[in-house]
Amino acid sequence: MDPEAPGYRELDGDQVRQLINTEQVFEAYREARAELGDRFAGSMAWKTVSGGSYLYRARAGTWKSLGPRSAETEALHARFTEGRARARARSADLARRLDRMAAVSRAEQLGRMPVIAARILRALAESGLSRPIVATVGTNALFVYERMAGVQIAESRLETADIDLLYDARTSLKLVAPEVTANGVVGLLKKVDHSFEILRKGGFRAANRDGYIVDLITPAGKDPIRPSEPRRIGAEADDLVAAEITGLAWLVNSPKVTATVLDLRGYPAEMVVPDPRAFALHKAWLSSRDDRDPGKRRRDRAQAELVAALVARYLPHLGFDDPALRALPAALRREAPSLLPDDAPERAHDRLEPDW
Repeated sequence: MDPEAPGYRELDGDQVRQLINTEQVFEAYREARAELGDRFAGSMAWKTVSGGSYLYRARAGTWKSLGPRSAETEALHARFTEGRARARARSADLARRLDRMAAVSRAEQLGRMPVIAARILRALAESGLSRPIVATVGTNALFVYERMAGVQIAESRLETADIDLLYDARTSLKLVAPEVTANGVVGLLKKVDHSFEILRKGGFRAANRDGYIVDLITPAGKDPIRPSEPRRIGAEADDLVAAEITGLAWLVNSPKVTATVLDLRGYPAEMVVPDPRAFALHKAWLSSRDDRDPGKRRRDRAQAELVAALVARYLPHLGFDDPALRALPAALRREAPSLLPDDAPERAHDRLEPDW
């Protein structure tokens, strides 16, 4: 079979090995940075107060006394100082290793995602927004599905100059992402690229000087007549306001999958997306809407059939009849067979004979 005919090609053994190794090092790096930012956040120092020496710990600009100098506080200070040094050294070692691995990934042509998109994803993860509050939907989700299947989708199917962030407004962010709650999504984007600006006050879209667009979207309310309260993540009045879109409730309530993807420079980022079956069915529904642009409808159908084919061929344990997909209408789930190619492998539970 022509490897380009279905719109994707399988990765070879060396590419798969490089991806797995990069994922493992990236996970170790994230754990090291999390330890550094949690256990060893802030600083610890001795201060003289009323003629006595006291140990103080600083967190988020606030100093707190841990007690007068003693064998116990001296040991506490030593553990903190030595532990932080070890954590910093481990983080630096893993960062250098990721640099080396990125060069290999570029040589293996494994980098796929636009660099700006990967930087946004890393910022979301660092802020605590990437799960379970914000998931990536739209064409960028294909980067995860191709990783799950061990293939590379044809670049013509991946072309996009934007990223859609799906916001589940049911979750309170005050404890999960206090910095973003205070500064908003635009504030987070500006940390990635200072040229990001909201395109219209009270709008859902921001863009940088290169024209890369970030859309914040959310499911439409149950009552189409009564407008909902503006749904924004940040407290700032000029932050993005999520656009309400019909049909997104299916994706919000469907299972999510997480994978490590590589940007065009070979550096990893974590991505959270809807289950590939939910994605395929939702795209099929979009392709059937008469009010949608004809060009987008054709693209929607092509993406639906592509992802459904990947699931059938490489992820046969994911059935479209899975109860986990009950967030999608039953009528839509029954359309799944129409997305599958004629030569799709038969699912195990559909066989008429036992697995002798």
